[in-house]
Amino acid sequence: MRIANLGLRFLLELCALTALAYGGWLAGGPHLWQRVLLAVLAPLAAALIWGRWVAPRSDRKLADPLRLIPEWVVFGAATAVLVVAGHPVLGGALAVLAAANRFALWRLNSDTDGRAIG
Repeated sequence: MRIANLGLRFLLELCALTALAYGGWLAGGPHLWQRVLLAVLAPLAAALIWGRWVAPRSDRKLADPLRLIPEWVVFGAATAVLVVAGHPVLGGALAVLAAANRFALWRLNSDTDGRAIG
């Protein structure tokens, strides 16, 4: 069960980055270079946040519950992008699945890298 939840978590992280790239593309402006730039920078910023404070192998990984702050910044931004872009069902699904997955990992007493906590 733990492996399935970790796999789902990875897919949700990829979905969040994809949603942010999509949002960057939509918000990019009238020129192609602006769209490409924001489509790259938005998920890159999220990946930097994730890699610094959330990723299992980060040197500066925050402990729970502080780690929820950057997690929900990334998932919240991705959800907001989807809702604003006219995809509220996808945004809602991402938010609900991310929250349910985090809850399941907590109930399984598992860290996001699969190690048991405590």
